[in-house]
Amino acid sequence: MHYSVMLPEVLEYLAVRPDGNYLDATAGMGGHTGAIAALLKEGIVISNDRDQQSLSMARERCAEWSSRIRFHHGDFDSLGKAVQEAGLQKVDGALADFGVSRFQLTTPERGFSLQADGPLDMRMDASQPLMAADIVNYEGERELANLLYVEAEEHFSRRIAREIVQNRPIRSTAHLAKVVEQAVPRRGKLHPASKTFLALRRVVNQEDAQIKAFLEHAPGLIAPGGRLVVISFMSLEDRLAKQHFRLLEKQGRGEILTKHVVKPSADEVRMNPPSRSAVLRAMVMH
Repeated sequence: MHYSVMLPEVLEYLAVRPDGNYLDATAGMGGHTGAIAALLKEGIVISNDRDQQSLSMARERCAEWSSRIRFHHGDFDSLGKAVQEAGLQKVDGALADFGVSRFQLTTPERGFSLQADGPLDMRMDASQPLMAADIVNYEGERELANLLYVEAEEHFSRRIAREIVQNRPIRSTAHLAKVVEQAVPRRGKLHPASKTFLALRRVVNQEDAQIKAFLEHAPGLIAPGGRLVVISFMSLEDRLAKQHFRLLEKQGRGEILTKHVVKPSADEVRMNPPSRSAVLRAMVMH
């Protein structure tokens, strides 16, 4: 079962109009895209993702509303191009969900998962050259430790980096998880390698740089009165969104609609436990 995180809240804050045009910058499996498209009559939704495999699944899932959707493969730096190719100058709302899709996390051959063995890949865009294996097997010990601490706030970063270097070459996700487990004590339900996998994923996909690119480019693509909505799953990501929203408001470019972050309902968390860490922020552009 695929759940679209905070779907009612997304539709509410986007304030979707039947004749409006919208940008879903992170299509994933098409849940948000399809829900927006279902509310449209004359308008369209641009559905963008840098994961070609996810985009293909979104296209299939949203076939019912295909006439109202324009799919685009690209990262956040290409959003302007996506809007232009759709024949638009501005959109009436833009959404980004900064989380990783369940499909990516549960497909072993993508290399994101701790639950099954797979290659040390972790690329959202399979056309890019850098993989997790390159970092794990060739980065210096000090650099590796710094990466784990900065990207995932891993307090055992030095011990983990030392263990990884001593056990090179690291051959797969299961091998990496086992090596990290040797260096770090168990912390409740969290697997000892969870933060290591998170840090590697963030670096491989340049997630902070991509989030900053979205926050920089998206506001300029939204017409006056249009909405900007973001969903974050990590405090590091949410901090970037919060700071940029405040900057936009200070510059007079928009007004923040969510003075406090919006969180999923208790019912949603019960139905989809991974949504519990999601937070939503929204603003209206001037």
